[in-house]
Amino acid sequence: MLTQKDQKTIRSKLDNIYKTILTKKDIDYFENDIVQIIKHFNKKNSKKKKKISEKTTLVICYGDSVYLEKKKSIKVFQNFFQKKLKNCFNTIHFLPFYPSSSDSGFAVKDHYKVENKLGNWSNIKNFSKSNSVMADMVINHSSARGLWFKNFLKKKKPGKDYFLTVDSKFNTSKVVRPRDHKLLKKIKIFKKTDYLWRTFSPDQIDLNFKNPSVLIQFIKIMLHLINNGVTIFRLDAIAYLWKENGTRCINLKQTHEIIKLLRNVIDLLNIQTKIITETNLPEKENLSYFGKNDEANWIYNFSLPPLLIHAFLFENSSCLNKWSKNLPNTKNGNCYLNFIASHDGIGIRPTEGLLNKKTLNDFLKRLRKNGSKFSYRKIHNKIKKVYEANITVFDALKRSDYDQKGIYYLERYVSAHAIMISFEGIPAIYFNSMFGTSNDEAKYIMTGNSRDLNRYKWNFKDISKKLGNKNSKQSIFYKKISNLLKVRRKQKAFHPNASRHNLNLGTNFFSFKRVSIDKNQTIICITNLSSKIQKTYLNKIYHSWNNLIGPKIETKNALLVLKPFETIWLSNN
Repeated sequence: MLTQKDQKTIRSKLDNIYKTILTKKDIDYFENDIVQIIKHFNKKNSKKKKKISEKTTLVICYGDSVYLEKKKSIKVFQNFFQKKLKNCFNTIHFLPFYPSSSDSGFAVKDHYKVENKLGNWSNIKNFSKSNSVMADMVINHSSARGLWFKNFLKKKKPGKDYFLTVDSKFNTSKVVRPRDHKLLKKIKIFKKTDYLWRTFSPDQIDLNFKNPSVLIQFIKIMLHLINNGVTIFRLDAIAYLWKENGTRCINLKQTHEIIKLLRNVIDLLNIQTKIITETNLPEKENLSYFGKNDEANWIYNFSLPPLLIHAFLFENSSCLNKWSKNLPNTKNGNCYLNFIASHDGIGIRPTEGLLNKKTLNDFLKRLRKNGSKFSYRKIHNKIKKVYEANITVFDALKRSDYDQKGIYYLERYVSAHAIMISFEGIPAIYFNSMFGTSNDEAKYIMTGNSRDLNRYKWNFKDISKKLGNKNSKQSIFYKKISNLLKVRRKQKAFHPNASRHNLNLGTNFFSFKRVSIDKNQTIICITNLSSKIQKTYLNKIYHSWNNLIGPKIETKNALLVLKPFETIWLSNN
């Protein structure tokens, strides 16, 4: 039941976004529209709650990460999931499964359809009966070859006035860019010359949220997704949503207000859902998307992947330790989504202020030696800077200046995942990372797209055969990562909001303590970041504690000895 207070909250958000560009009458209309949408939804749906716990673990995949010829690939993936992944994960993030014209699904042509080769809405809904499903709301832009843009060119609904055009007087000199192509495209339309805004590619035209009909459309898309089993929404590229003349056109107040409104809407729905913001930005900017516990439920922990990989490659925890010490603990209702790999690369912007220029250059140089390509962004229309490193985690950690032959590649890989899985928040594993997948050089040669290095697709028979061979690389990596996830899911101290306390044991180690919400369980997580045996003194209180992921730890005179790149999880029970 929507109260008067609920309606006032919706109204205040709409005022904050639109009061300078719309009349009171127009805002009244859109307020009523949102209220009616919520009421109609709640009338048809009974209340369903959604809780997170230490069992909340997430796999990131494409609808066709596993495929079989002539089979709908979401059903193929579901078959694989039931056989190999259901004991590790309870949540699936399906990357965009809509019809798309480019960017591996992120140039959406129609938000109300599922790409035919992947399957249909009933496939997704079936999956959601036993698992949580996360889906993308590609909210910043839409395909230049999609339904909305075709209608935009004809002044026809839906699509009329949906896309952002600016005139030649619009000052873009301060605009923060995530790419290096030309931002504006000159077009002659409706008997005048305008410029289309294209943040991410010439095929991805930015949507015009100054038109509230676009916002209403995305609220309807959210409800359509909920009706088809989706309960977690990834707001793709959300930071770039609102543009104002002469500003950086990123993280603007109106963008934050739109997220608050979307959060407000989902909090009023009978079916409980979550919002996660995808903001590949410097740490302070990324953290701002929690708001005052009134914006994102979860945010991606974007600084973790580069700092973690850097610590292993240079066998030094200084930067990682300093960051971890300063990272705020989350509040109830908020969570970090931890990851090392995703369908994109290793973001470099999140290292700003955390790695100095020399450290960053050394890091990028090492990644290049390990096979990384790079995606660039443009600064002040001339200078180009690395935006992300495009490489699989396996290749990124395969060799280092200290281990040039890659003797400890497996130990590095497993311990990096052990840290990520035990860190405060929810762990998300990219599907290919379960099997230690290498760079897809063949795909890269074909497409020239550096991001394709990390987007390998597996034939169902091929990956099943490899996992059936206990000596295969894929089987070894799968067993190691699966074991970590299975252990995690039984520990109260690994609840996403269990407290985290940084422990500084020196630059050779990375360590932290997790304490369960009820204070009954404590786990000490310690990793040797070095390719040499390392020793550290351990408080005698921990001597009788159990190592959850390996043999019993032997201490002599309070001295703890860890093998190269070994991780231990010491638990009091």
